[in-house]
Amino acid sequence: MKKAVSVAHRRDLARQAVSERHCSQRQACHYFNLHRSSYPHRMKYPKQVRQQVEEAIVRQSLEHPELGADKIGRLVRNHGMRVSNQRVRTLHRNDGLTVPSPKKKQCRRGASTGKAPQKASYRGLVWSWDFIHDRTVRRGSCRTLSIVDEFTRECHLLHVDRSIGSKNVKEQLIGLIEEHGASDYVRSDNGPEFIGKVLCKWIAQSEIKTLYIEPGCPWQNGYVESFHDKFRRERLARELFFTHSECRVVVTDSRRKYNKVRPHRSLGMRTPAEFARTRDQGTTGGRSAPKVLANENIKPNNNPKSSHLDWAKKWRGGKHVSEPEIRFHPFEVLKRL
Repeated sequence: MKKAVSVAHRRDLARQAVSERHCSQRQACHYFNLHRSSYPHRMKYPKQVRQQVEEAIVRQSLEHPELGADKIGRLVRNHGMRVSNQRVRTLHRNDGLTVPSPKKKQCRRGASTGKAPQKASYRGLVWSWDFIHDRTVRRGSCRTLSIVDEFTRECHLLHVDRSIGSKNVKEQLIGLIEEHGASDYVRSDNGPEFIGKVLCKWIAQSEIKTLYIEPGCPWQNGYVESFHDKFRRERLARELFFTHSECRVVVTDSRRKYNKVRPHRSLGMRTPAEFARTRDQGTTGGRSAPKVLANENIKPNNNPKSSHLDWAKKWRGGKHVSEPEIRFHPFEVLKRL
């Protein structure tokens, strides 16, 4: 004979002893070493009434399979029957009518390798990147990778393809660094393209620090999200793409207009390209200077501590001295365009 080791087995034997041997529940629980609370309490109803209640519970559960025990118990009580929610749960569990609870989504998170600065203080300090999606007329997927400089608001990249993986993101970032130089930080969400092992390893080798936002908090990546809002409202929502080639042409033109034509309110109604030219761009230590600096014959400052941006950190006479506002004559601005 198999030993009654498990609680469920001992509980079944106790029930059998109560029903067949006519012993009390207290004696059966004491004999089989069970706690009284583990022995389910049965309603002191006639057997016929208990069957009617159980049939009502099963009937309501089959009619409303999406409802839990509390709501099923309420529906049964609305028909004038006395039943507790615990009884409904027990019957659901025994008859396999339990509604599966929704599984909590497990969000994969990337490990940030740097401390996020409060606000970008010079060009190339923080790049924000993310994806924006659209479709062609034939329901083809158009996925666009965008990279925005948080200081100048320049859109450095808009890459369109059917699908963009971690390897493709790495290739685009390599080309962008060759053109503009490497940034100190890159800020992104926890998408699989941004937390891939190959990309993260290459970013670490390039001495770029990663900043991953909290899951479900897109406002922490507000610069690129704001750009996406403008990009969708002003261009994507106004265009119909029949092919991916058409989408690439429109996206390329949109990036040119955004950087060189469209005024930006937070930049004093200047374009991002104009704002970038009217500021002395500090470069990250030990990194190649952006080509924009070379074209403007501006010598990069390899020591960010001595940058003109440290005006905001200097004190004179115990009073804080803010950074002076740089103004240009309109004709001088036209010469720089």
